Amino acid sequence: MSEAGVSAPTSQWHWRFLKFSRQLWVRTSFFAFMAVATALLALAVKPYLPSGIGTGMGAESVDSLLNILASSMLAVTTFSLGIVLSAFGSAASHVTPRAARLLMEDTATQNALATFLGAFLFSIVGIIALKAGVYGENGRLVLFVVTIAVIVVIVVTFIRWIEILRTFGRMGDTISRVEKATRESFAARLASPCLGGNPLLEAIPDDAVPLMSSRTGYVEHLDMGRLSGCAETHDTDIYLAALPGSFVHLSAPLAWVRSRGNLELPAEEIEAAFTIENHRTFEQDPRFGITVLAEIASRALSPAVNDPGTAIDVIGRGVRLLSGWTEKGDAESTYPRLWVKPIRAAEVFEDFFRPISRDGASLVEVQIRLQKALLALAQCGVTGFPEAARKQSREALERAEAALVVESDREILRELSEKVLAIPDSHPAPDPGI
Repeated sequence: MSEAGVSAPTSQWHWRFLKFSRQLWVRTSFFAFMAVATALLALAVKPYLPSGIGTGMGAESVDSLLNILASSMLAVTTFSLGIVLSAFGSAASHVTPRAARLLMEDTATQNALATFLGAFLFSIVGIIALKAGVYGENGRLVLFVVTIAVIVVIVVTFIRWIEILRTFGRMGDTISRVEKATRESFAARLASPCLGGNPLLEAIPDDAVPLMSSRTGYVEHLDMGRLSGCAETHDTDIYLAALPGSFVHLSAPLAWVRSRGNLELPAEEIEAAFTIENHRTFEQDPRFGITVLAEIASRALSPAVNDPGTAIDVIGRGVRLLSGWTEKGDAESTYPRLWVKPIRAAEVFEDFFRPISRDGASLVEVQIRLQKALLALAQCGVTGFPEAARKQSREALERAEAALVVESDREILRELSEKVLAIPDSHPAPDPGI
């Protein structure tokens, strides 16, 4: 996947470059270009080699080697591409379509496909140049040496590729990728709780003016540095209403702008800092990863799949992720003119636990694990967790009591829920969020 970092929010151009570089065809095209350039390198090097150096060193066998590479690499590339596409389809149909994007952006898979295709093009260019007679004896020697190096790279890549294919696209591997991407997104948000801005804990000032979106879609990225520069230039305070992951439309405000002077509000400049696309992404949106995990569990609990074990596994992963909330980063403001509403524990708990408690209401084993997970999180000592856990525990118990038919099952869940409800708030202060 995901290559999301844990540093400060990236600029828009940097984020767009990273997103562009993760596309499969980009890396493949780069490897293909390097392969062609390598095959032509012999033409530039041969004038500097002593005459006759290639005699007796096996350079004449380069024709056979290139022919073998050309035929085998085409077959390997086609075969590997078929496996990759099958894995994408399997992840989309059996896990969730939202997780398939992580498989598409996997660098190891892209490197393998790019290497195989690059080797094929290298061999084709080499064969054409040999048949045209442009190499000569010394050029053939250079091409022979480079071909041996390419074969070594292919062998190493193929061994790694076999290991990748052992789990690529399977349920466990895909869920682990979602967990990893979510953990990285959470770590980035914990390091910069309000994306570098001030925490927006109170009401927006009455004299702030709403800035409406001119587009409809999800906010994929927010360039905080660009917004801060705009606020400094125009002497304004900006209260963000839409964060990465928010769905915006023509009647939804992106931000509220409060001018300190008489300058005209920079509406176009502010909106340009919001990247609005058709889909949510993991990088700046921790709640999306949590939502995807809950979706995986819900799909596993559907009557068509009936796999409570996967749902229980996802609950455990959710506890592991949310337990990292305790590792707070420095909340000092980097952009003093920007105000950002932090993510609340109650929101994240609702994203994760509500779908699972709804779809697993009739499965006592799922409900038991869910109540134990809530108890564990309530005891973490994180501000806001006990209150959020109590709310979800009550709702889960209510759904389970309506769905379960055996009284003993209900009694077990009542006892577990009472333990959750008995956990007091660890801190009287309001939840600062992340």
